[in-house]
Amino acid sequence: MSNQAIKKLTLYSLVLMIFTSVFGFANIPRAFFLMGYAAVPWYILGALAFFIPYAFMLAEYGAAFKQEKGGIFSWMQRSVGAKYAFIGTFMWYASYLVWQVSVSSSIWIPLSNAIFGEDRTSQLTFMGLNSTQVIGILGIIWINLVTFISSRGMSSIKKVTSVGGFAVALLNVALLVGGLLVLFFNGGRLAEPITHLAHSLSASPNPKYQSRLSILSFFTYALFAYGGIEAVGGLVDQTEKAEKTFPKGVAISAIIISIGYSLGIFMIGIFINWQNILSLPSVNTANVTYIIMNNLGYELAKGLGISQATALIIGAWIARFAGLAMFLALTGAFFTLIYSPLKQLIEGTPAALWPKSWTVIKNDMPVHAMIVQSLVVSLLILLVSFGGENASAFFNKLVTMTNVAMTIPYMFLSIAFPFFKKKASIYRPFEIYTTYTWALITSIIVTVTIGLANIFSIIEPALTNNNLIDSLLTGGGPILFALVAYFLYTSYENKIRNKKIKH
Repeated sequence: MSNQAIKKLTLYSLVLMIFTSVFGFANIPRAFFLMGYAAVPWYILGALAFFIPYAFMLAEYGAAFKQEKGGIFSWMQRSVGAKYAFIGTFMWYASYLVWQVSVSSSIWIPLSNAIFGEDRTSQLTFMGLNSTQVIGILGIIWINLVTFISSRGMSSIKKVTSVGGFAVALLNVALLVGGLLVLFFNGGRLAEPITHLAHSLSASPNPKYQSRLSILSFFTYALFAYGGIEAVGGLVDQTEKAEKTFPKGVAISAIIISIGYSLGIFMIGIFINWQNILSLPSVNTANVTYIIMNNLGYELAKGLGISQATALIIGAWIARFAGLAMFLALTGAFFTLIYSPLKQLIEGTPAALWPKSWTVIKNDMPVHAMIVQSLVVSLLILLVSFGGENASAFFNKLVTMTNVAMTIPYMFLSIAFPFFKKKASIYRPFEIYTTYTWALITSIIVTVTIGLANIFSIIEPALTNNNLIDSLLTGGGPILFALVAYFLYTSYENKIRNKKIKH
């Protein structure tokens, strides 16, 4: 058998790769915490209006530009133009800066659960600093440590990623099997009862998600749960009989993932009563996963007739396992994302855009650019963590900022898609959207879906709680990054026009 034949993905392996790229366990408890059972319809809508059509778009891009080194920059440059491509790519990269800020601060929650069996980050104090400020300092230490180690070109971190991925897979199994066992032990009774199906699927038990606008803003979380499909586009040429296998694989994956999310949300309702467990002020979007897994262990032990004292210990150990799994997964992801988006930005775009030292690759890493990146992330962590808010509000804000920042760049690729389809000079060996009209309609649906979800998420704090600062932070970040990208590229164009650099 040839190497080429060995590398070809079957339908099963393609579905598995898409699933592992997209499905995130933490999205399930976070969705239940924010919306209860009412999260389910939004996740289904996200799959139909965003995940499936967008994945097919990326598949066509990936097949047409499979030889291009610049990734999504090359896709948009060839389809629309260089400035548009740079702004979209820069915003995509900037979203990972926000992700680094969020994870640098929130990664201590799974570590705390791994060590203590519960989240103790809100109790952290040091030399007069409150918990949020201490977490911010730990985040700064973390980002600089990871940058230092990654700049040495360490490949062993892949082992951490694979171990973390396996542990998170076990969490999904534990939730499914554990939920069914608790349902059996409780004689089919749900901890979060469904008295009226239509009401349960539309009304959130969370007091912060009662208005129409706040419910609509949740859609951003549902879209974010389907993030990671950028990796799908690069799999087309590696797929066996791609013209048939790939669309089938994407469709099957989307069905499995959307059902998986919906089923997971339902499973939590089997052993968690929202008012009794999740209404406490100490619960937030960052620690809710471990609180829910702790409760699963406790309810399982009670169902088996184990004493309450022992059940509490079992719950704490389940939370420890969840914490360790999430910590390993986040660590592996962090070591990859500390350099890969930055490397693609610098290698894919014109070299003259950047200082010469940034373009130097050492140990297969853009070391100087990584150091600058760590300084920027450290500054952002410092600004957010010393902003005077309590830990719960701090983490909730970071998660919301990440969701908006990471979904807006998707719009650039979906807007560029009709331009990509209209250019006859681009060879497209793989096509799902066989007519321009169909491609345009799909592009509009995907773009409007992402745009409206983000608009609702951005304006909701200002209109619902008169919290203008949160709205400005959530929407202002992506706007700021877009402006920075625009001025960077305009400056580059002016230099070329004035012949200060060579073409």
